[in-house]
Amino acid sequence: MKHITHWIDGRPWPGRTYRQGDVTNPATGLVTAQVDFADEPVVDAAVAAAEAAFDKWRHSSLAQRSQVLFAFRELVNARREELAALITAEHGKVLADALGEVTRGLEVVEFACGIPHLMKGSYSEAVSSGVDVYSIRQPLGVCAIISPFNFPAMVPMWFFPIAIAAGNCVVLKPSEKDPSVSIRLAELWHEAGLPKGVFNVVHGDKPAVDRLLAHPRVKAVSFVGSTPIAKYVYETGARHGKRVQALGGAKNHMVVLPDADIDLAADAAINAAFGSAGERCMAISVVVAVEPVGDALVAAIAERMHKLKTGDGTRKVDMGPLVTCAHRDKVAGYIEAGVREGATLAVDGREVVIDGEPGGFWLGPTLFDHVDPSMSIYADEIFGPVLCVARVDSYPEALAMVNQHPFGNGTAIFTRDGGAARRFQHEVEVGMVGINVPIPVPVAYFSFGGWKASLFGDTHAHGTEGVQFFTRGKVVTSRWPDPSQGGINLGFPQNR
Repeated sequence: MKHITHWIDGRPWPGRTYRQGDVTNPATGLVTAQVDFADEPVVDAAVAAAEAAFDKWRHSSLAQRSQVLFAFRELVNARREELAALITAEHGKVLADALGEVTRGLEVVEFACGIPHLMKGSYSEAVSSGVDVYSIRQPLGVCAIISPFNFPAMVPMWFFPIAIAAGNCVVLKPSEKDPSVSIRLAELWHEAGLPKGVFNVVHGDKPAVDRLLAHPRVKAVSFVGSTPIAKYVYETGARHGKRVQALGGAKNHMVVLPDADIDLAADAAINAAFGSAGERCMAISVVVAVEPVGDALVAAIAERMHKLKTGDGTRKVDMGPLVTCAHRDKVAGYIEAGVREGATLAVDGREVVIDGEPGGFWLGPTLFDHVDPSMSIYADEIFGPVLCVARVDSYPEALAMVNQHPFGNGTAIFTRDGGAARRFQHEVEVGMVGINVPIPVPVAYFSFGGWKASLFGDTHAHGTEGVQFFTRGKVVTSRWPDPSQGGINLGFPQNR
């Protein structure tokens, strides 16, 4: 049985752990590893290692930091297939999808390699007689990252490359469901020359999270997960005086106008709804069909769904299993609820033929038609391969449906009308918008994050907002002694 333990102060944790959890292969249902769960002393040890490393790391030059980042980038790029295989073995997503996850994470590493430019301040000479003013940005200290199961490599990489490049030290608490890739990334950091203690990993569940949120030496917390937990993390961390960015859940709508290319829209709906078995915060889970496009669109989507292959992600399939048995059963429960609530079940994923072991956590792509906002399958974030189609009679109705939902993470519109698209991007109350693009995840030098109940905190992930989150500004007003100036003046300082 594989044993996965913490990574603290540049090495695997040598101490005892009193609780452990099972790690399963979702494609077989078999337990493949035991992962140690951190108690309070283990979390404290990780924070202490990070704090001890901080003073030297923060005073390292920007050139030294960027050199480590470049080395880390090369190591991750060279081992992309290895990292993807770890993700597939513990999360279940197909290898191609896992490889894409690693690639998108690498984009943030590449962005962070430009830290000398990203940390530049500003300078104003002679704002007053002999007085100059300039701004600088400095690191915070120890930063905690709490990441979800659905992207065990990419989501942590949204945060820790920028945090480390800016001069901070990191304690990562990955999901206990798929922890192996985080340890492999820690080993690659060590190989890249990152000093010990700058990057640490602790595994566990709520006790580990709670200790990070309450620890007096943790200065900032980045979190991605469901909205109830994001709200809890934000409120708890803020109550303990921490800077917090907590990205929550989503219910992403794709509006299809009557003039849209039906084939393009149907392909996009399939790709965005069923990639990674729907376990994406940016998955399209509701298609809003503006009539009279509904019948043709539903038929095109259903036709494509019947061609999808579900099975073991290491094989030639389109969609893998769900991450755990409990989560599979929860999603299946939503399918049952949708039928009870009166939606039309156009494609039933419970009847799918599997290319894989019978013990895997299987559920095929599912399609509901004639869904309305009163139904739980519309209101809740299902986080599985369930696509709902809601029908409306006009663009204003479609816009109102999107804006009235409590989530505001991502959305998309499919149309040939540039004016309608421009109006939508202006009027929609959502943080990330796609125009004929179903999954509008920003590139690394823009920032990722939603509105409303999809984000708690003021800053989004990566991009310039990520740099701002992991640093704090300081403004210096400077005057050097000049024999021609001096004297006493008790008046309020004025620029002259």
